[in-house]
Amino acid sequence: MQINFSSKNVSISPNLQEYAERKLSKLSRFFDNIENIEVIFSEEDWKDGSRAHRVEVTIRANGKIIKASEANQDFRSSIDLVIDKLEKQLKKYKEKMIDREKRAPSLIEMFTKEEEGGEKKIVKVKRFSLKPMDIEEAILQMELLGHDFFVFIDADTYKTSILYRRKDGNYGLIITDEGE
Repeated sequence: MQINFSSKNVSISPNLQEYAERKLSKLSRFFDNIENIEVIFSEEDWKDGSRAHRVEVTIRANGKIIKASEANQDFRSSIDLVIDKLEKQLKKYKEKMIDREKRAPSLIEMFTKEEEGGEKKIVKVKRFSLKPMDIEEAILQMELLGHDFFVFIDADTYKTSILYRRKDGNYGLIITDEGE
C-alpha cells in the first residue's frame, strides 16, 4: 500500500505524516487490496474567522475509488474524523460485496447448468459482430430481438456500449473505457 502526501498552502511535519500513516494502515483490515492512498492537507477559513485544517483522503482499491474529507481545528482531529468516515464507508462496501456474493449467482453460474457429477459447464455460446450504431438504433434492435440487453459500438464515440432495460421500463447505458 502506497501513501502519497501533499499539501495546499501549509507545511506538514514528518510527525503528522507518521501519525496519518499509522492511522491509514489500519484500514487494510477492512480491505485487503488497497493499491494507493492520496492524502491532501489544507487550511481554510471558517465563517467565525478561525482556521480549519482539512484532510482529504482518496483510496484506490480493486478499481474502486473511496473518498472522504474532514475539517477540524487541528490536523490530528481531522485525521481521526476522516479515518472514522472511511472505516464506515469501507465496512459498508465490504458488507455489500459479501451480501452480493451470497445473493447473486456469478455470470458463470447463470450460463452453466449442473451435471450429474456436480460439475458446471457452459451450455451455450453466442458469437456476433459488433456494429457501429446510434443509441436509437440499438434500442430498436434490442426491442426487435426481445432481449433485455444489447451490446453495440456507439457510432459517435466508437466505444463498446451495453444498453439494458431497467425494471422501471426505461433504459440504462453502460459505456466502456477499454484500457483507459
